[in-house]
Amino acid sequence: MAILPIRIMGDPALHSPAVDVTEITDDIRRLVADMFETMDAAPGVGLAAPQVGESLRIYVYTYQDDEGNPWRGEIINPVLWMKPCEPGDPDPDDESEGCLSFPGERFPLRRSDEVMVTGIDVSGAPVRIEVDGWRARIMQHEFDHLDGILYIDRLGERDWKTTQKIARKRGWGGPGQAWTPGVDDIDA
Repeated sequence: MAILPIRIMGDPALHSPAVDVTEITDDIRRLVADMFETMDAAPGVGLAAPQVGESLRIYVYTYQDDEGNPWRGEIINPVLWMKPCEPGDPDPDDESEGCLSFPGERFPLRRSDEVMVTGIDVSGAPVRIEVDGWRARIMQHEFDHLDGILYIDRLGERDWKTTQKIARKRGWGGPGQAWTPGVDDIDA
């Protein structure tokens, strides 16, 4: 297993829809294992294949519930259904999220509180996940990556403008920019 470089906003792999996995091969299994290692090293709660430069519809996730129970897995070729979002502005304390592809920052974003995701796991077995709260947020965030959408693309105008200023200041926004967990300092 290896820790992979994580692409930063502006890299073309992050801004284009990913393609379905047509066959689960040893390369796919190795990619999923490397994605888990990279996500854990970052540390993060999710990581999509486009974030490591692979335009494939795969993501991994991990989270502990309030009781400390682990929740961890991978989804290949996911399909997402979600309950409509409640109207209103997001709560900066309860609805802020970050992204390993826009590291070191958090912004409030309204997401659906309930989702269902189907797909397959790395063994080819069917997966069906019905979750709410932060686990639903993780599913939506990672699914967005597979469609070429970063969470900053969904922000309100004021926060979006702030992200653009941060990106300019840090020199982000072009192809080939990445950081490697455990190697690169992401605090800019």
